[in-house]
Amino acid sequence: MIVIMKSLACALFLSTSFFCQSFAQKGKVAPPIKGAEHMAYKEASGSKLILNVFYPKGHNPKKGKRPAIVFFFGGGWSGGNPAQFAPHCEYLASRGMVAMTADYRVRSRQGTPPFECVKDGKSAVRWIRKNAGKLGIDPKRLAAGGGSAGGHVAAATGTVPGLEEEGEDASVSSKPDALVLFNPVYDNGPKGYGHERVKDRYKEISPIHNIRKGVPPAIVFLGDQDKLIPVSTAEKFKSLMEKAGSRSDLHVYKDQPHGFFNQGKKGNYYEKTVLEMDKFLISLGWLKGKPTIQVP
Repeated sequence: MIVIMKSLACALFLSTSFFCQSFAQKGKVAPPIKGAEHMAYKEASGSKLILNVFYPKGHNPKKGKRPAIVFFFGGGWSGGNPAQFAPHCEYLASRGMVAMTADYRVRSRQGTPPFECVKDGKSAVRWIRKNAGKLGIDPKRLAAGGGSAGGHVAAATGTVPGLEEEGEDASVSSKPDALVLFNPVYDNGPKGYGHERVKDRYKEISPIHNIRKGVPPAIVFLGDQDKLIPVSTAEKFKSLMEKAGSRSDLHVYKDQPHGFFNQGKKGNYYEKTVLEMDKFLISLGWLKGKPTIQVP
């Protein structure tokens, strides 16, 4: 019975026999998302890591170059699932973007530390840019987004100069052109989140300690009751970004805790934050027309 149930799960979620075998037997990858196209961007720690790709209706890669975004899930670098950002991808695809949510290595599946999470984030950005023609996207309009630890991964791709995966084509940039960050972990210093995981190496991985000229524009969403990411940290990030000549929009939501932005939470904050994300992307010239999401 167990074997039959695993086979059925694979048939529902996995588009290739390798992903089915890997997920069912090894448990080393997050289940791919039904309805998305699945593309492997990297193999590491015994796992093939995939992008779940959502295309606009009628998208033809041979015609035009659409803006794109890749999201990284939250979970403290220890767990989590790319499906967290499937609703965001579906919405942005409906607005004309090629939107992706990536699997990356985490402690519960591959036994890896946060440094490998950032390496995977950079690998994903690089792979997407390198395969822009195949995807039908503009390699100069590629955003990285994420929530919590996934927000850290996204922020690190735009700020941290190192942690590049060996053997990749360094001539293709791993730095995105914009950042969309939901209660991101971006201070790994002695008083920041996750310091015990990175310790003396925090300056290698902490976004707030690596802000410099050329960091891509960012939008940040945070609840003022977040017990992991203080508002003061967000305000410091914004100040340092602006001093470096980069744009940093900060939206703080009253009485909201960590993870308030996820779909299905009370207060319709998924809709509210997606509306502001849409406006931000419009301001960059990446989206056209008015946002289509409705805020109840």
